[in-house]
Amino acid sequence: MIVVNIHDAKAKLSEYLDAVANGERVVICKRNQPVAELRAIDQKRTQPRLLAGGPHHFAVPDSFFEPMPDEFLDAFETGPIYPEGSSARRVAERPARNAAGRRKRR
Repeated sequence: MIVVNIHDAKAKLSEYLDAVANGERVVICKRNQPVAELRAIDQKRTQPRLLAGGPHHFAVPDSFFEPMPDEFLDAFETGPIYPEGSSARRVAERPARNAAGRRKRR
């Protein structure tokens, strides 16, 4: 284990990183009190992790890719959130602007 102060660590960082790569531990101290440790990072996995367990854990039915029925789509665009005749703005709508290019007040 190598113990150094902050000034030495800043001045010789590449040397200490080489030592860490060779298996050494480097402890950095501030006023003789340890505050940080340099150590090697574990090597990468040889096999990548599978996200969500992989494709063999679940199946997507063919009906997933079919268009949604109109009744279902209408439920998103009408009802308690957007009642008929509502002046509520939809997410994709931009506020109206006047001739000067400024937003109109409500």
